[in-house]
Amino acid sequence: MSGVLTMILAGGEGTRLAPLTGIRAKPAVPFGGNYRIIDFVLNNFVNSDFLQIFVITQFKSHSLMKHLGRAWRVSGLTNRFIDPIPAQMQTGKHWYLGTADAIYQNLHLIHGLDPEQVCIFGGDHIYKMDVRQMLDFHRQNNASMTVAAIPVPVADAHHFGVIEVDASGKMIGFEEKPQANPKTIPGRPDYVLASMGNYIFEKGCLIDSLETDAADPDSSHDFGKNIIPKLYPGGDVYVYDFSSNMIRGEQEISRGYWRDVGTLDSYYEANMDLIAVIPPFDLYNRYWPLRSYTPPMPPAKFVHDEANRTGQAISSMVSSGCIISGSIVYHSILGYNVHVHSHAYIEKCVLMGNNDIGRGCRIRRAIIDKDVKIAPNTVIGEDMSLDSQRFHVSEGGVIVIPKGARVGFD
Repeated sequence: MSGVLTMILAGGEGTRLAPLTGIRAKPAVPFGGNYRIIDFVLNNFVNSDFLQIFVITQFKSHSLMKHLGRAWRVSGLTNRFIDPIPAQMQTGKHWYLGTADAIYQNLHLIHGLDPEQVCIFGGDHIYKMDVRQMLDFHRQNNASMTVAAIPVPVADAHHFGVIEVDASGKMIGFEEKPQANPKTIPGRPDYVLASMGNYIFEKGCLIDSLETDAADPDSSHDFGKNIIPKLYPGGDVYVYDFSSNMIRGEQEISRGYWRDVGTLDSYYEANMDLIAVIPPFDLYNRYWPLRSYTPPMPPAKFVHDEANRTGQAISSMVSSGCIISGSIVYHSILGYNVHVHSHAYIEKCVLMGNNDIGRGCRIRRAIIDKDVKIAPNTVIGEDMSLDSQRFHVSEGGVIVIPKGARVGFD
């Protein structure tokens, strides 16, 4: 999209997703068999024909940088790029102090390209958005800043910036992560209007706001805490209703789907959404292709057809290179190169890839990171008191096995 620069904030530490973020940044966490979390925002921009993209990284960025290099290379096209930008201490000997400071430290990139508008989006959510529609809304209202928003349950308001809006879509109130008595949506007392952390700025407004914020020693240098509260009283900050975004080929059930996969349970549930009969988030819409990188692998294989020894997967997604050998996979997601040996049973699990599940294993409600090997006849997910002594268990009772673990081998 000519005249528009995109900056994706992908430096998140993701502490609430530990141990999945033990060796990688949150946007690099595998998701849905073939993807990384960051792939979804990148697909939104590429499918919307925005191809001037900087990806701002910071914590544990090696896995993310490697993925970007493999999956998101743009070459041979003038003024088209998807470039990772590591933290470089451009303005002093400190890392990024907040989301606003992450952009401030990279203002030289904005000056160099001189765009009309700058899109600043998070890199760690699961959703589809035609960004052109949000840009059209921004331009039609002559906005200085536009914030994308969705309704969320009032019980979750303390995780979000809560917005008040008038009939024209103008922001008239904002409170970052209110701990009590958040402003609810008129007529919907159980919901608040929450910021998605996705912004479009006029270039001049962005630069002025960041320079003013950087000079304030008492600022947290954060868009939600500092930039928005100072901008919206000026009267030209608008709120884009994400639920109005339309994508060709999407079913009505998908309208407004957006997941903050910041906790283990939300990450697990978002994965499970993918394998519903009519999924609220559809990977198979040919009008909105979802690109990523998967190593070159042979097709998945299902072998053995004997009594009590038939390789099968039911209500599941199985990636390339997998071998389901005389075992049953039920309502699960398998990343690439997973070998499930005979008489094993996998139920409601997320396996990230390159896993070996031993003969006779029974595993339920687990997230298994890459390169994990599980010994024959291991049972996981049937005795929570035992599992809590051996593994990390989420608040919702999902068992998490970290990358490279060898389970059940003495």
